[in-house]
Order: sequence, then C-alpha cells, then structure tokens
Amino acid sequence: MSVEALPRFRAENVRGMLRHGLITVAFCCLIASALAISGNGSWESQMVYSLSIGTICWLVIDTGRLLLSGHKEVLWPHGLWSYGLIALGITVGFLGGNVIGDAWVGAPPLEFRNLAARKMASTIIITLVATIGMCFFFFSLGKSKHMQSQLDLAQRNATEARLKLLETQLEPHMLFNTLANLRVLITLDPPRAVAMLDRLNNYLRMTLSGSRALAHPLSAEFERLADYLELMSVRMGERLRYTLDLPEDLRDTPVPPLLLQPLVENSIRHGLEPKVEGGNIMVRARQEADRLVIEVSDTGVGLDANPSPSEGGGFGLAQVRERLATVYGDQGHMSLGPEPAGGTRTIISFPLPPRA
Repeated sequence: MSVEALPRFRAENVRGMLRHGLITVAFCCLIASALAISGNGSWESQMVYSLSIGTICWLVIDTGRLLLSGHKEVLWPHGLWSYGLIALGITVGFLGGNVIGDAWVGAPPLEFRNLAARKMASTIIITLVATIGMCFFFFSLGKSKHMQSQLDLAQRNATEARLKLLETQLEPHMLFNTLANLRVLITLDPPRAVAMLDRLNNYLRMTLSGSRALAHPLSAEFERLADYLELMSVRMGERLRYTLDLPEDLRDTPVPPLLLQPLVENSIRHGLEPKVEGGNIMVRARQEADRLVIEVSDTGVGLDANPSPSEGGGFGLAQVRERLATVYGDQGHMSLGPEPAGGTRTIISFPLPPRA
C-alpha cells in the first residue's frame, strides 16, 4: 500500500531549519569571539567571516537534506549522499563566506589564498571541525526525535490494542448475561422474551455498525447506555427505573467506549435484582474544575449485602479500572461507596481534554 508523500518544506521541517539556523548563528558568534580574543583580527571582521561561512554551510546542508530525504521519516540522506552533502556545504560555505568577508573588510576576493600556509590550514580546520560537529549534533538531535516519535507511536499502538482487548472482553460478558436471562424468559414469559430479543437485536446492530475508535462522544456513550437499560427493562419490567443526566456542554467530550455500561450492569446485578421491588438507577455527568465526573448511583440493596463489589472484585468494575488506567494513567480515578439513603454510588473522574 502506497503512503502519500509529505511536502518537503512543510511547516514542521521549516521550523526545524530555523532552529538549526539559530543554533548555528550562536555557535558562529562563539567562534568569532574566541578568534578575536586570541588576536586573529578584530571582533567585527571575525564575526562577518564566521557568520557568513556558518550561515551558507547551514543553508546548503539543511536545504539539501530536505531535498534528498524530505519525504522520509528520517530527514537525513544515507551513505555517500550524506558525506557528499556535507562536503558540498563545507566547500560552498568556506568559499562563499570568505568572499563576503573579504568584501566587508575591503580585501581582494578569496584573499585567504595569500595567507600563510599555517594560517590557512587553521582556517580550514576550524571550518571543517565546526561544520562536521554541527552536522553530527543536528543529526543526533533529529535521530533522537525520530526515535522518540517511534516510541510514542508504539505506546499508542499498545494502548489501542489493550483497549480493544478490554472491549472484546466486555461485550461477550454482557451478551452472555443477557442470553442467560433470555433463556429464562422464553419459558416463563414468551412475549417478553420476544421483546427482549428485539431489543438485543437493535443493541447489537448499533454496536457492530459503530466505529471501533478508541474514543467517542459522551453523548454516544449515553445513547448506548439508554439502549442497554431499555434492554434490561424488558426483563425487569417496572422493577427497573432509570434517569440519564447529561449536560449539553459535555455531550461532545471524548470518552472510551463501554466505560459506563459495566457500572450500570453492576448496579442492576448486585443492587436492584436482589431487591424484590427493584429500584432506581441514575447516571449523571458533571464538570468539576478541569475534570469530568460521572456518577452511577442506585437504590439497591447496598454494599453490605454485596461485599464483593465493594472490594472491586467484579469483572465489570475491574475492567473499568483497567480502562481508566490504560487511557488516563494515574489521572483516572474510580471510587465505590454507599448512598446515604441506601444503595451504592460509583464515581469515576478523569481530566477533560483542552477545548479548541
């Protein structure tokens, strides 16, 4: 599969060239100052020579590397092209810089040819060492940046694979529970079993046709949750009542898919189903400072009657914790506690993404 070539002089590459240029200018100023202090001419003339040679070398080498490798990830040519580009940059920079310097001080063009052999050799050595040193520095800097980008990409891919694995584990868990309940209803109440099967069909169609992205809007998560609760309402009837509260300004907030369903499933299974009269479930989202807070509360039997959920041993709760840790690290929090009026409250929170 072919990959579309990126522009050679895209904004990112131009910014990199300008950074290299500023570093080169600073380095040339240091060289000029050192030469002036050692008595090799006035500071002004040394500055003109140094800046002229360094700037031309930078322009030739930095422009050449983009022309030769601008479509690749590593923006530096390989093999003989690399050595040839550096040699070209040194030659053009040395000759062109000396011409500019000679014009500034009023000397004949390429006056360096009339210098003593020792002084000419020192000038050439300084140019060689400085240019090769700067090229090696910029190459190492670019290679380090490329390696860091590859590491970040590998981490993103690992996170993506982990989230996909968690999602594939959660969906069969919900499906098996629903099919087990459906099997009971087929015997006890066939009409309700048919209604439940229709709901399940709609839920699975929406789930399978949706994208498998790492995140979707919070509104989509609430819509998916509403479908799941309607599916559970067929089985539980009037014993299940629910409220979904999503403020308008939080509807587009990106969240991992299947983040809330395990919490609601846990409330139904451990809170409302053991209670004869059933109860209420409320899912509410709100913003606190720069964090998104989502509460799932129920009026079920409470934690005292179900010690295992309070310990976080349930499959769904463990998966939610793992998803939060995978996506948000130590910035994702989850807590489970009793409701003052009876029942259980689960709270998850994580940082809100910056608003555009």
